Parts: sequence; structure tokens; C-alpha cells
Amino acid sequence: MHRGSLQLTLQTSSLIVGFMVWVILSSLMPFITNDIELSTGQISIVTAVPVILGSIMRVPIGYWTNRFGARIVFLLSFIVLLFPVYFISIANSMGHLILGGLFLGISGAVFSAGVTALPKYYPKEKHGLVNGIYGMGNAGTAITSFAAPILANMYGWRRTVLFYLVLLALFAVLNFLLGDRKEPKVNTPLVQQIKGVYRNSKLWFLSFFYFITFGAFVAFTIYLPGFLVNHFGLNEVDAGVRTAIFIVFATILRPVGGWLGDRFDPFKILMMVFAGLTLAGALLAFTPSLLLYTIGCLAVSFFAGIGNGTIFKLVPLYFSKQAGIVNGIVAAMGGLGGFFPPLLLTAVSSLTGHYSIGFMALSELSLASLILVFWMYYQDKLFVSENILEHTAEGMMLTEKDGTIVRVNPAFTKVTGYLPDEIIGQTPSILQSGKHDQTFYEKMWEEIKENGYWQGQIWNKRKSGDIYQEWLTISAIKNEAGEIKYYAGLFSDLTAT
Repeated sequence: MHRGSLQLTLQTSSLIVGFMVWVILSSLMPFITNDIELSTGQISIVTAVPVILGSIMRVPIGYWTNRFGARIVFLLSFIVLLFPVYFISIANSMGHLILGGLFLGISGAVFSAGVTALPKYYPKEKHGLVNGIYGMGNAGTAITSFAAPILANMYGWRRTVLFYLVLLALFAVLNFLLGDRKEPKVNTPLVQQIKGVYRNSKLWFLSFFYFITFGAFVAFTIYLPGFLVNHFGLNEVDAGVRTAIFIVFATILRPVGGWLGDRFDPFKILMMVFAGLTLAGALLAFTPSLLLYTIGCLAVSFFAGIGNGTIFKLVPLYFSKQAGIVNGIVAAMGGLGGFFPPLLLTAVSSLTGHYSIGFMALSELSLASLILVFWMYYQDKLFVSENILEHTAEGMMLTEKDGTIVRVNPAFTKVTGYLPDEIIGQTPSILQSGKHDQTFYEKMWEEIKENGYWQGQIWNKRKSGDIYQEWLTISAIKNEAGEIKYYAGLFSDLTAT
């Protein structure tokens, strides 16, 4: 098997196990509350606690993966997880559940390992798809949401928790035996990596986007089982099955989002994602019937799944040299996005008797994200245009409609000798060589007015006074109303060839 394919299979399977463990408490909560008395608020705290460490630890785990490799990170993580999982199986109080649940968060933090390690084995044009396939490890939450209630009905919730010890031990051994011992390492100090990225606005925008998409996925995964039982009166197994469907749908769509990010402009995909989440949140805010509520939840699952895959196409695209730390930060923000909503929904329900404000918050945050994506999309276009202008080999000059020069590029300075400060504010007449009469220029401008452009050979003068011949194209640049706003001149020095 190809080295990358083996690691993709192993690490995706390991993530499935990690996510299975991560949602033990939320999936078994209806059974746990039969043994340990908990209020609605306490249930929200207990089920949200695993997300805390699962979010915070994603930053150092991304860094450690770059430094030590995914093999060591998965191996040690699964060994450490044996202790909190066993502790939860013998818990008899809220304090025990919180303590065990806190360290259970390590199982969610291992997400950073794969998204940091796997792109090393594949070219950039496949990073979106590869990270999307790895992200299908989210299916672990669906497996637990579906299977844990069934096993708990048969064997009790404590024995069900003990079953996960076997899985953790098995995958610790598999990572020890099959993990890549020769994975390329990055030994840049953590502080240096953070300094290299924390001022980059793209890092924080991508973190915010993932806060919404993955946060919505985690929040609904945690909150749905209890909500469907308490609000709609479903039994625990039915609620688990519906939650599993939500998770599987989002999980399947994650590699689709990565593939779409590889094939098309990722920002356009994110525009669709946040527009969809805005509408879905608004629908859920009106506390509809079970049918409409199901449609709203499936819409959240669809757009969150696509968004999760697309966002991790952008991370290695913009931060190839600091992928470990950036993956960790973005993933951590996504995890935190799953921590706050269940608590917010519970608080809102306690104060108002319904969940509308909480769902509307999802809609409004998604709308804010949509606006930011539009802004980033056009900033990216401006960045590309700026690079073209600065690095093109031809000289380029931009003038106002009245002929005032407002912009030149480095190639212009190289050909003419004029620095930007010397030429901006002047008119192109400063370059005239004296070899052309007024009729030549009048015909030039007549052709520009008639056709929108002119091109041909022309003699001009450098700052040094030397006369040179160039091939010049002048184009009129119009706004959406069809009015001429600028003229762009693009030229190459013919005497230099």
C-alpha cells in the first residue's frame, strides 16, 4: 500500500475511535441520569466539559505532531485516555463525571494530528480532499450516538463505557506497529511559529469560520439526544438514531467540501455554506414541528459538513510552513464553537422557555461569516491583481481620466528610470520624446474613444534623456455604469531586445 494511503487509512480510523470516545457522556446521558441525579443545567455542563480540553489541546497536539510525528501523538493519546474512560465507568457523582469528562477531551484533540501530518504525503491540489476524508473520522460520534444507547439498554451504561477501553488499547497497538516512523518533522519552536502567524488576519477569519461550522456540528451532536427526548418526547434509542443520521450526513459531506475546495474557489463554496446556515438557523429559531425541525437540522448538517471540509483546504493553502500550529488554532476554535452553544441553549431555555434566541444566534453569526467571506474573496482578488501588477515584466502605468498618473509598477521604473514618487501626480507627457507630432496623439485618442484601446509602436524618453522605442497598449477602464474611470498603459522596451 502507498505510504500516504496507509497513513490516511490508519489515522482516519484512529480519529473515528477518538471521536467515539469523545461523545460517550452526551450519548449515554439519558442512562447516566438514572443513576446520578443531575439537573438540566448540570447535564449541559457535564456534556460540554469534554469539549474544553478537546479544544485547548488541539494547539499543542498540532505542534507536537509536526515535531514528533502522528504515530507518537496517537499512541500516547490513546494510552492516556484509558484512565479517564475507566474513571467514568465507576463515577457516582457530578464531580466525577466532570473530572473524567475533562480528560476525555484528549480524544477530540487528536483531530489536529491528522490534518497536520497527512498533507505531507500529498500534493497541494489534493489537500482539500485528503483532509476531508480524514475529517470523516467525525463518524465516530455517529457510531457512539447510535450504538451506545443500544449497548446500554442491553448491558448497562457502565459496561458500555468499559467497551471503549478495548478499542483504545487496540488502536494504540496499531499506531505503534503501523504508524510512520519516518514522517518528516518540523522542529521550529512553538513561540516562533505563533509569532509567525498570529498577526495574519486570515488565521483568525478561518478560526471564526470553523468556530461556526464545526462548532455547529459538535453542538448539535451533544445537544440533540437530550433535546429530542425532552422536547419532542422521543425515546433514547430513537433520539440516538436521529442524532447518528445528523452526524453521518455531515461526515459524508466533509470530503465533498474538501473536493469542492480543490476544484473550485473555496471562498465561493463558503459563501454557499454560510448563506445556508443563516437560513437554517432562522428556521430552527421558530421552534417548528418535528418535521420542519428535522429539515432544519439536516440543513445544518449539510452546510456544516461542506464547510468543515472546505475550511481545511484553505489552511495548508495559506500556511504551508506553519500548518501544525495553524491547524491546531483553527481546530481549537472549532471545538470551542461546540462548547458554548449547548450552555447558551440551556440558559436561554431556562430564561424564556424556548430555544429561539440560541438558534437565531447561529443564524446571525453565520450571516456575519458570510459578509466576511465576501470581503476575503475580494481581498484575495485584489491581492492577485496587486501581485500581477508588481511582478509583471512589462511596464505598467495607471492614470485618472484627466491623465494624472496614479500608479506605476517596478517594471515601469526599470524602463523609464522614474521612481513612483517622481512620476505619480504627473501626466504621461513627461515621457514624450518629441518624435511624434500632435496629430499622432490625436489619432491615438480618437481610436481609444472609438475602440476602447490603442496599441502600436511609440518613441518615449527616459528620465536620463535617452530616447527609446516601446510597444504600448492603452486601455480604457470603465465602471459598471459604462463610464471611463481610468486609463491603463502596458508597454515593453523594444530597444532592449
